[in-house]
Amino acid sequence: MHDDLGVEVRLSGPPVRVVSLVPSITEAIAITCPQVLVGATDWCTHPARLEVVRVRGPKNPDLGLILGLRPDLVVANVEENRRVDVDRLRAAGIAVWVTRIDSVAEALASLGRLLGVGLGLGAEPRWLTDAGRVWAGAMPPATLRVAVPVWRDPWIWVGGRTYASDVLARLGWANVLDAVDRYPHRTVEAVLAEGPDLVLVPDEPYPFRSVPDLLAGVRTALVPGRSLFWYGPAMIDGRRHLIEAAGG
Repeated sequence: MHDDLGVEVRLSGPPVRVVSLVPSITEAIAITCPQVLVGATDWCTHPARLEVVRVRGPKNPDLGLILGLRPDLVVANVEENRRVDVDRLRAAGIAVWVTRIDSVAEALASLGRLLGVGLGLGAEPRWLTDAGRVWAGAMPPATLRVAVPVWRDPWIWVGGRTYASDVLARLGWANVLDAVDRYPHRTVEAVLAEGPDLVLVPDEPYPFRSVPDLLAGVRTALVPGRSLFWYGPAMIDGRRHLIEAAGG
């Protein structure tokens, strides 16, 4: 079998010891087959009270600790994790399944393959079916132009070809930076010059707790970052949470 990058993943059978380096996928595995999950990152905050060994962050995992857990499979993501860490784990003889998710459709397909093929579950879990229903339907026409910061000092924004930008489009919101590749560095002034009707201010990955002063004078909405950036079980309520937060 092969992961999302087409790399062969060799397993002797369904894995019984799994380490996840991706918060969204940690939640998906923990809800679907919690008995196999033995390790996760410090950033894996869902489900609440998850009791597994913590292996540091997605960008700086403790490889020695991971190896000590003797996992049958480590799950990573091409965007959230470093290639060097994946290569080192594979060189140590650990099977690594790398996901690539840049849209809602890719999230549903990738998670279905990981759980059904990679973890050998076969049948699609109920939550994944429900998420597919929530996000089914044709792409609506754009009714709002929006911008989304993901970091400050320096300011970084959601660009095109990202999962978050596709989520926005499926809500009928046009990302003003969709024509720009992935996560561009732009000043607030430069982004506001693009004329967004609304700036969505998420509470992660940068922990925005309030609207920055630089955004005074423009319509803003504090939104849960989990609803915008997390694929998996968060997709079920994410659509409603974003619309409600934006005043829809």
